[in-house]
Amino acid sequence: MKFGVAGRDVTASRGARAWGSALGNAVRCALALLALAVVVQALIVVEARPQDLLTGIHGMADFIRRAIPPDFSRLPATIWPLLQTVDIALFGTLVGVVMAVPLAVLAAANVTPSRYAYYGARAIIGFTRAVPDLVWALLFVTAVGLGPFPGGLALGVHSVGMLGRLFAETIEHMDMGPIHALELTGARRIQIFSHGIVPTILPSLLGISLYRLDENIRSSLVLGFVGAGGIGFQLLTAMNLFQYQEVSLLLIVIFAVVLTAERISAALRERLA
Repeated sequence: MKFGVAGRDVTASRGARAWGSALGNAVRCALALLALAVVVQALIVVEARPQDLLTGIHGMADFIRRAIPPDFSRLPATIWPLLQTVDIALFGTLVGVVMAVPLAVLAAANVTPSRYAYYGARAIIGFTRAVPDLVWALLFVTAVGLGPFPGGLALGVHSVGMLGRLFAETIEHMDMGPIHALELTGARRIQIFSHGIVPTILPSLLGISLYRLDENIRSSLVLGFVGAGGIGFQLLTAMNLFQYQEVSLLLIVIFAVVLTAERISAALRERLA
């Protein structure tokens, strides 16, 4: 009798495993079909037509033909806009870091002084991150006029959202041992921040800030298209005047700057790690 009960149990267990395996296969197939449907609808919505790219390739070839060779005689004229571009990114990153650090402390669940401060800081961080930097640039251009200053302000405000979120997550995952030790000694909040929080997360914050500087250099190139100065504005002007050889020169300069900034940033982050 016991053997019969055990046999039925084994049979039931095998049946349950088979049913679970069949259900898992069905779920995987459904997910695969769903992913395929998402891809297909994306192709339809963006009106993807690869054949148009093939038939219009002669226009791209004509653009490249007119842009060769690059007009290196214009190279000295790119130095000042290039310096503006780098400084716009540097200014925006510094503004973002200065504003993001206190917001991140308020937005970190493990160190925030109150729930109201937490939700308020999270709302500010979310809003500044949700609005694209191009929109911020347009707003600041209308406020202070054309030039590099609105570009720096736009990158600074947008960086508050990006850096604030990353800083807050870094603070939430830090070791709370030193913080609790300072609290037991009766230290004030400013002392806890300066002697407990900052030394613990400083290497991570510097690494994140360097990465953001690298991103801001790329973004500052695009902000020139809306009148925020820098080499991006010079590139837009050259394109509007059909000076394709100058365009190719500016593209080479931009590529060199972006590549150099990326390598320097990566080397510094590796040293801080």
